[in-house]
Amino acid sequence: MSAITLKIDERQIATLTLNRPVIHNAFDDALIREITATLRDLEKKDLRALVLASTGSSFSAGADLQWMKRMSSASTDANQRDAEELSGMLRRLQLFPRPTIAVVQGAAYGGGVGLISACDIAIASELATFSLSEVKLGLIPSVIGPYVMAAIGERQSRRYFLSAEKFTAAEALRIGLVHEVVAPDAMARTLEKVTDAILLGGPKAQVAAKRLINDIAGKPITPDMLDDTARRIASIRSTEEGKEGVGAFLEKRKPNWL
Repeated sequence: MSAITLKIDERQIATLTLNRPVIHNAFDDALIREITATLRDLEKKDLRALVLASTGSSFSAGADLQWMKRMSSASTDANQRDAEELSGMLRRLQLFPRPTIAVVQGAAYGGGVGLISACDIAIASELATFSLSEVKLGLIPSVIGPYVMAAIGERQSRRYFLSAEKFTAAEALRIGLVHEVVAPDAMARTLEKVTDAILLGGPKAQVAAKRLINDIAGKPITPDMLDDTARRIASIRSTEEGKEGVGAFLEKRKPNWL
């Protein structure tokens, strides 16, 4: 059985599904490489969005403990290379050029929270639970840390990195880890609502908007940033997609990407 499955529908929405339900979709070095390679291939395709989902009762238990045990006896250099592969996968997910949506149907622990944080949008079942559980294992949420802190902020990270408490979907919504919490039987309908909204936007504008977020997030507002953002809007106004979008709105018709 493949550790992941991939489907691309007629709307050019790709769904990458973690498929290791017996071990709660925990990931190891092999799965990290497989996800990274899949993301690299998908970057070259003309997609509108990427959905990250999983099978079984858990979204992802994070790192496979058998993998962690194996790496505990490996050299420092081997552990460094291993950690860099995980870091590269999360970075590739965060920088994926199209909108990304995490669909969280169950428990997300450790690195599973990192996967959610690296996505643009997160939808959770009201039955989902979460934990940054690393310190309970004598570890730290280091590689996932920048993504989780960007999602929930320093103050909430101080609590949950240090306490490793399990928290509910409602708390995940409150602290900003997920955007919407719904009943389990409303997950598919909510995902469709979000993807329908994404499809209304200009494809190239969404790529540019995501690049804008990644380039300015967390940085001070400086004269250079102001000049850069002015250049970006000036440039995109003159593109064919920009002209078409404004023209369609003024003429009360659908733009040609719909």
